[in-house]
Amino acid sequence: MNLARDIRKMGERALQASRELAGLSARRKNTVLEAMAREVQARKGSILAENRQDLKAARAAGLSPAMLDRLALTESRVDALSQSLRDLAALPDPVGKQLRRWTRPNGLVIQKVRVPIGVIAIVYESRPNVTVDSAALCFKSSNAVLLRGGSEARRSNRILVEALQQGGRSKGLPENSIQFVDTPDRDAIRHLVQLEGLVDLVMPRGGEGLIQTVMEWARVPVIKHYKGVCHVYVDASAKPDMALAILENAKCQRPGVCNAMEKVLVHRDIAASFLPKMARRLQARGVELRGDAAACAIVSTMRPASDADWREEYLDLILTVKVVSGPSDAIAHIHRYGSRHSDAIVAEDEKTQTLFLRQIDSATVYVNASTRFTDGGEFGMGAEIGISTDKLHARGPMGLEELTTYKYLIRGTGQIRT
Repeated sequence: MNLARDIRKMGERALQASRELAGLSARRKNTVLEAMAREVQARKGSILAENRQDLKAARAAGLSPAMLDRLALTESRVDALSQSLRDLAALPDPVGKQLRRWTRPNGLVIQKVRVPIGVIAIVYESRPNVTVDSAALCFKSSNAVLLRGGSEARRSNRILVEALQQGGRSKGLPENSIQFVDTPDRDAIRHLVQLEGLVDLVMPRGGEGLIQTVMEWARVPVIKHYKGVCHVYVDASAKPDMALAILENAKCQRPGVCNAMEKVLVHRDIAASFLPKMARRLQARGVELRGDAAACAIVSTMRPASDADWREEYLDLILTVKVVSGPSDAIAHIHRYGSRHSDAIVAEDEKTQTLFLRQIDSATVYVNASTRFTDGGEFGMGAEIGISTDKLHARGPMGLEELTTYKYLIRGTGQIRT
């Protein structure tokens, strides 16, 4: 086996497929997505069996409970994957949408229209749902996709890709539109992200190590689905019951995902009354609390936080707590330690809300709501391919429109430039 040669051939096939995809009608694409949904549902038993094998190996390897949850498929989660394909079929097709049209004094008619990016490579870890969401979103936006999932989910990813390919092929899915890089060899990532002229965009989704590896190796554009060091600031004007409910949801609903809260900042004026209530509520859910000196002085069961804790994405039932002097202090802390993913304020004071919204430089910024809403489905965009923490091209949940670029179409009647 020649890995570099094989990966390059996959890129060449994807490029050819992308040219066929660009000509597919919205109706054809939706028919293919419906067929994919039926095939995933038909293979549910086999998908779950393969996933159980992945889970068995992951437990033996010592993966944390939160990471096991990311890897696990259940009947309801497979049903949700099928439904997400149907939901995507119901969304408007962005390809060909006119963004602007104008006529120049010389009579040239110029249109700015959405077009596919071309070939997209997704490098990701753990979550098998990413396989379905990424493949379907790329297909609906007429992009070919190369999928390289983590070895811990290899069996699950393989059978899901087979289901998508088989279901789609029955209704005219162009060959090689969806390809799976089926090797645990980490060097495959290097070859994949260096396919200049074949791959138009790489999206890494996973831990900090994976992101850094892709950034170091890549010779094609990268949009990062970077770590989610998500903060919630509880202001002195916050309603305590609302704040407690938001913190519990943001930390405990699914701690192993990127939009889960990892840090909480509490105004010093309410810390003495609020932190004991917060500790009782979160510790009852199994959350380990780590705090600065002021927080530990109020809640004796907190462990002192280390310097590394403030930047850590735990993806687990661990939370770091800091007492701050006010909103400006909270904002400065988030700017220093945050990852520009999702940050929230719980406050009733409108001036404080506005200050937070204007000054926090993150992809999504919330007032009086959980960070757990950072999700394409929750935003009404359908499935998402990731949460971009970059600023160029796309930011936040990346849905169909974010998987397109644009070009200009110019119609003339014989004009020449003088």
